[in-house]
Amino acid sequence: MHHLTRAATAAVLWVRGRLEEGRARGSDRGDISITTVIIWAAAVGGAIAIAGTISIIVTKYNGLLTGI
Repeated sequence: MHHLTRAATAAVLWVRGRLEEGRARGSDRGDISITTVIIWAAAVGGAIAIAGTISIIVTKYNGLLTGI
């Protein structure tokens, strides 16, 4: 448990340091454009749709796929 506490503390300190470095650089926050958000949402949605389709097919033909 002590090791987990140390690791969590180290992670929090690292994140806090990164945030402070970002704030020290100025106002350039690296804002993401709406196009990037749309592309990421479409990519994630497509990946979920493909995974769902594969799982439905595997479930439907599970008995037939057993011998392969």
